[in-house]
Amino acid sequence: MVLSKTASESDVSVHSTFASRYVRASLPRFKMPENSIPKEAAFQIINDELMLDGNPRLNLASFVTTWMEPECDKLIIASINKNYVDMDEYPVTTELQNRCVNMIAHLFNAPLGDSETAVGVGTVGSSEAIMLAGLAFKRKWQNKRKAEGKPYDNPNIVTGANVQVCWEKFARYFEVELKEVKLSDGYYVMDPEKAVQMVDENTICVAAILGSTLNGEFEDVKLLNDLLVEKNKSTGWDTPIHVDAASGGFIAPFIYPELEWDFRLPLVKSINVSGHKYGLVYAGIGWVIWRNKEDLPEELIFHINYLGADQPTFTLNFSKGSSQVIAQYYQLIRLGYEGYKNVMENCRDNMLVLKQGLEKTGKFNIVSKDKGVPLVAFSLKDNSLHNEFEVSDMLRRFGWIVPAYTMPPDAQHVTVLRVVIREDFSRTLAERLVIDIGKVLHELETLPSRISAKIVLANEEKDAVAAGKEKKDVQNETREIITAWRKLVVQRKKLNGVC
Repeated sequence: MVLSKTASESDVSVHSTFASRYVRASLPRFKMPENSIPKEAAFQIINDELMLDGNPRLNLASFVTTWMEPECDKLIIASINKNYVDMDEYPVTTELQNRCVNMIAHLFNAPLGDSETAVGVGTVGSSEAIMLAGLAFKRKWQNKRKAEGKPYDNPNIVTGANVQVCWEKFARYFEVELKEVKLSDGYYVMDPEKAVQMVDENTICVAAILGSTLNGEFEDVKLLNDLLVEKNKSTGWDTPIHVDAASGGFIAPFIYPELEWDFRLPLVKSINVSGHKYGLVYAGIGWVIWRNKEDLPEELIFHINYLGADQPTFTLNFSKGSSQVIAQYYQLIRLGYEGYKNVMENCRDNMLVLKQGLEKTGKFNIVSKDKGVPLVAFSLKDNSLHNEFEVSDMLRRFGWIVPAYTMPPDAQHVTVLRVVIREDFSRTLAERLVIDIGKVLHELETLPSRISAKIVLANEEKDAVAAGKEKKDVQNETREIITAWRKLVVQRKKLNGVC
């Protein structure tokens, strides 16, 4: 499997117009150059290429934070050369990480005594956090099965089909069966009743999502907990729950405090959350918190002393930067409960502005829920002529990056567009986006549909068959439909006198 590929096969050199005063020869694109170049030239070459990236502020596909205050940016730069794992050399950084773990644990209502410290760790994101939580569940289940003299070679996790890909990675990398509850039309999260029905003696945990990636909806963790309590009583099992709160963990405590989804529920044993999403920190920080020490098997924790003192470590990697940990601590003390509440309420309000603007067009069905992650997922009421992928593609001309995707099984016939509302997405931008979507819809209405292109291609194929040529395969046919559609679009624009 190829994990990287070349962007250009026609040119193996990198050219820089602005760097010509420093560099006379082109640089090889995929090999290290033989000679050094001036720092100004290196900067300009890279900076010029990066100009072609999308604008992070207009990347509405991502949940990840794209703006922080200048004061925090200064702290990040000042600590960018500190290795997070060097706890003995950077004890204050370690202390700040421990403070973050305890603050988040209290936010999630962990049952801690007055002098008791929380059990948790900072990670590079929720993907690593989920790997660690999953390993803890797997090892604890295996230890219990061994003690009972039962087989321990076929563990499974029950999730919804709407889980993020990191759950599939965990299952494949660590040899755990992933049992997915299929979605249905109009119900795009895990059904707790169906999930509990799939639980068996080999289930190491049930994973619930607080904020689905697909439509932002919170799964009903309280109902899942209650149903699982009853099943555990009737079977004698003790199947626990993990809450994947990557997106919703920094939302629910502030604007839905009455919602029971966290350690208030007895079967919730661990929770992950992404600091780089609604924790309001740049990419590269996540957290996993355990209910208590008994839920993290001691044999998974390594102790090292070659950096100067005994240091416990439970991570999948080793070295990493300290900047994001420090940035998370900055946000927690800078904003406090009041500040986070204000940010999340603003995001929710701007989400409603966008939702109402889209509804007024009369062209879309809203798939997302008002209560959940502040995002708007929507689909065309009529996609017989043009589809959501075309809308997504044409919005890029205005600078907007809005993803279009199909739902997982058994709702794969549903295609949606999704706009994530982050802190830096203002009401003005929401109103501007609605206007630009209206322009895209108007332009699409003036263009021929891809069905017309398919008819043109079908006629060409009939002629080809009549001439004795072989029928094209599906991939080539799809490619030629798109080409034919583009030709029709160009011809229509010429007729309209567009210049």
